[in-house]
Amino acid sequence: MEGHTAGTAEVITQTLVFLAATCVVVPALRKARLSAVMGFLLIGVAMGPHVLGRLAENWPWLGAFELEEDAPTLFLAELGVVFLLFIIGLEVSFERLWAMRRFVFGLGFAQVALCALAIGAVAMAFDNSFAVSAVLGLAFALSSTALVLQLLRERRQIATTVGRSAFSVLLMQDLMVVPILFVVAALSPDAGAFNEGQVFISLLTALAAIGVIVVVGRLLLRPLFRWVAGADSREIFIAAALLAAIGMAAAAQMAGLSMALGAFLAGLLLAETEFRHQIEADLDPFKNLLLGLFFVTVGMQIDIQLLLSQPVLILVGVIGLFALKIAIIAPLAKLFGLSWPRAIETAFLLGQAGEFAFVIIAAARAGGAIPQDTANFMLIVTALSIFITPLVAGLGGRIAARIGGDDPSKHTPPAEAATESGHVVIAGFGRVGQTLADILSAQEIAHVGVEGEAALVRSLRDQGRPVYYGDASSRQLLESVGAANAAAIVVTINDTSAAERIVGEVKRAWPHIPIYARARDGDHARRLHAAGAALASPDSIEAALQLSEAVLNSVGVPDDVSRRIINDRREAEVARALYAES
Repeated sequence: MEGHTAGTAEVITQTLVFLAATCVVVPALRKARLSAVMGFLLIGVAMGPHVLGRLAENWPWLGAFELEEDAPTLFLAELGVVFLLFIIGLEVSFERLWAMRRFVFGLGFAQVALCALAIGAVAMAFDNSFAVSAVLGLAFALSSTALVLQLLRERRQIATTVGRSAFSVLLMQDLMVVPILFVVAALSPDAGAFNEGQVFISLLTALAAIGVIVVVGRLLLRPLFRWVAGADSREIFIAAALLAAIGMAAAAQMAGLSMALGAFLAGLLLAETEFRHQIEADLDPFKNLLLGLFFVTVGMQIDIQLLLSQPVLILVGVIGLFALKIAIIAPLAKLFGLSWPRAIETAFLLGQAGEFAFVIIAAARAGGAIPQDTANFMLIVTALSIFITPLVAGLGGRIAARIGGDDPSKHTPPAEAATESGHVVIAGFGRVGQTLADILSAQEIAHVGVEGEAALVRSLRDQGRPVYYGDASSRQLLESVGAANAAAIVVTINDTSAAERIVGEVKRAWPHIPIYARARDGDHARRLHAAGAALASPDSIEAALQLSEAVLNSVGVPDDVSRRIINDRREAEVARALYAES
C-alpha cells in the first residue's frame, strides 16, 4: 500500500511539474513569437535527466522538479500524437485524400526511397558497415509527423499547397514504418537470411489491415455517434470521441501498424459525418497538452554532456541531415508540380529526423544491428534535428517568400478559400435558422449551420443541408466552421442564456464580424445588444406586428398602406429595443 501511495504521489508530482512549466515557459515564448513546440522542447531539455537530473546529484531537492521518462509519461506522450493524427484526419476527408494520391504514392514513396539510399551511402562513406548504414538510411529518411503537422496547424497551413504536399509525404512515411521495422529486424546478426518476399507480404498485410479498419469503422462510427448524440450529454459525447480515436489506434497497433495511422483513419471516417466539428472542438485541448508532453520527451533525449563532448561532429550530423534531405526533397517536389518557393518550403519542413527514428534505432540496437555508441550519437542527432526544426522551417518560409515575392502562408487553394470566407454562420438550425438558410440559398449566398439536436441534424443532412452537430457556444467549434472569416454570424437558437453566451463569445473572439440574433422579447433583445449583437429581433414584437398587419388588411386598409405602417413600426420597435439603455 505504501508503494502504491508513493507511486501515486510521484505521478501527481510529475503532472504538477509539467503543468507548471507549461504555464510559465510556453506563454513566454508565445509573447516572443516563437512556436509553442519550442517551449515544450526546452522544458524537456532543462527539466530532463541530462540537465536538472545531473544537478540533482549535488542538490537533491532539485530532484522533485525533474521530469522522468517513465512508462506512463511515454504512453501519454504517444496519445498526444494519436490525437493529433485523429484531428488531422477530421480535417482531410477521403475525397481530399484521394485527390492527393499522386503526392502520397508518388512524391512520398520517392522521398523515402531516395533519402534512405542517399543517407545510407553517406553513412557507408564514413566506414560504417552495411547493416549500420541501412538502419541509419531507413531511420533518417522519415520525418517527424507530430512536429511538422503541429507547425502547419499553428501557421494555418494544413490546407495550403505546402501543407497538402508535406502531409502526403508524412502519410506515406507512416505506411512504410512496418516494412522498415521488418528490414531492421532482418539486419540483426541473430536474424535469418534476408527475404524480400517477406517484406512484400508484410506490406500487403498492412494494407489489408487498413482496409479492414476502414470498412469496420465506416459501419460502426456514424451509428455510434448518432446514438450517443441522441443522449444530449457532452460528457458521453467526449467519451465516444475518445473511444473512436484510441480504439482505432489500438486496432491498428494490434494489426502491426502505428497507433497514429489508426487514429488518422478514424478521423478520416468521421470527417464525412455531421459530428466532425464538435469532435475536433472537444478533443483539441487533450491533443494540445498530450502532444506538448510528447515534445517534452523528445527534449529529454538531448544529452547536453554528450553534445558538449562532440559538438562539431553532432552539429555536422544535424546540418548534413537537413542539407541532404532538402537537396533531395526540393527537386522531387518541383518534379511533382510544386513551384520552387513551395518546393523549398516543403523541403525545409521535412528535413529533420522523425519520432520513429527513436523506435528504429532502439530496435536495431537491441538486435545488435548497430553499436551502442553509434546509437547514442544518432539519437541525439535525431532529437537535436527535431529541436531546431521550428527555426529551420521559419528560415525555409522566409527563403520561399523571398524567391516567390509573396507570403507563403497565403497560398490556399481557391476552392477551399471560397468555402472558408465570406459565408454566413447560423448558430441554431431550427425553424428560424432553416428559413434564413432558404433565403440565403435563393440568393446563392454560402452558409453553414450549427445545431445541437442530433436527430434534427441527421434529418437536415439527409436533405443535403450544410449543417453540423455541436455546441455553438464553443469558440473552437465556430472556428472549425470558418467563423473567423465569416461575413456574418446569426444566432437563432431559442435558449435565451445560450444565445447571450454565443453572442458574447463571438464578440470577444471576432469583434469585426457583425452578429445578428433572435430575441425572445424586448428585454432579451437589449441584453443581446449589450453582449455585442449588431441587431436583435424580438419574437414577440414580430408576432404582434404580423398580427397587426393581418388585422389592418381585414378591416379594409390597403395592402401597401398597411405594409408601410407595419414597417415603420417595426423600425421604431427595433430602434427602441437596441437603444433603450441609452
